[in-house]
Amino acid sequence: MISVIVVNWNRKELLRACLQSLRAQAGAEFEVIVVDNGSVDGSAEMAETEFACRVIRNQENRGFCAANNQGFAAARGGFIALINNDAEACEGWLAALERACSSAADVGMAASKVLVWEDPGRIDKAGHLIFPDGQNRGRGTGEPDRGQFDREEDVLWPDGCAAMYRKAMLDEIGGFDEDFFAYGDDAELGLRARIAGWRCIYTPEAVVRHHRGSTLGKGSVRRLRLIERNRLLLATKLFPWSLLVLNPVFFAARLAAGAVAALRGAGDTAYFPGIGGKWRLAWGLAAGQFQALVLAPRMLGKRAGLARIRRLTPGQVRRLIWQNRLRLKDVA
Repeated sequence: MISVIVVNWNRKELLRACLQSLRAQAGAEFEVIVVDNGSVDGSAEMAETEFACRVIRNQENRGFCAANNQGFAAARGGFIALINNDAEACEGWLAALERACSSAADVGMAASKVLVWEDPGRIDKAGHLIFPDGQNRGRGTGEPDRGQFDREEDVLWPDGCAAMYRKAMLDEIGGFDEDFFAYGDDAELGLRARIAGWRCIYTPEAVVRHHRGSTLGKGSVRRLRLIERNRLLLATKLFPWSLLVLNPVFFAARLAAGAVAALRGAGDTAYFPGIGGKWRLAWGLAAGQFQALVLAPRMLGKRAGLARIRRLTPGQVRRLIWQNRLRLKDVA
């Protein structure tokens, strides 16, 4: 059986559409668990009354990581699927992920083909890639869907927007790191799983349509701060030392490429227009880096604990990251 976990926070109509897409799934036995982070818009009640979901109610917004960990603990399935409340699963999504995730004993994760909801001819994510400073992004993000990702293959890890995990893998390595709260958490879990020797399979038959950036918004300083903080936490916790010491160099290269893109009005900097917007962007980056510095001792402690699950050597991890790296022009 599959346990499907949907984390929700005040997105009633998006959640309704998500749950309707799950109701239409065939070819797989599954349960749906909604973890509600203190919503006040009636979405938790709607999930219970209209869809008869199991609902875990939190009194406050505990974030993506803690809420999913609650779902992991309550799950009865041998496989656990995650889908964002702002995503809608296409026909056969669950069955395709289950087939991919059970294709070999060392496959612990399965990745979906995620399309942009507003423009389903465009890729949102098809697995993940990472830049050597810890910044990560979906493979193919923003590209027209020309069939370039229509082959089932190994990828680095799945995007948490629409993923499947083997319960035995989570029991071995643990769930999401709750210090991350949200953003970059799926990358940390995915890389930790790879270090422990688990593989990830991407299947183009598992299709989801996703409203991008609907939780906090693409121009949110809080979102930027969390992304910047968490890419540093991920690197501190999981990167080999030979790569971690070069982090400032790769970050500077990415910052320079972003500045060039900004001059053309392109890239994520476009969500922070004008001089005021650029000051907000700089503040978000600086605040994220300061928070990462505060949390660095905790990450180093967790880094030491990786010995229990480690299967890949530091050299193998470095090659894995390098082979699945984002190009500078893409990350900018």
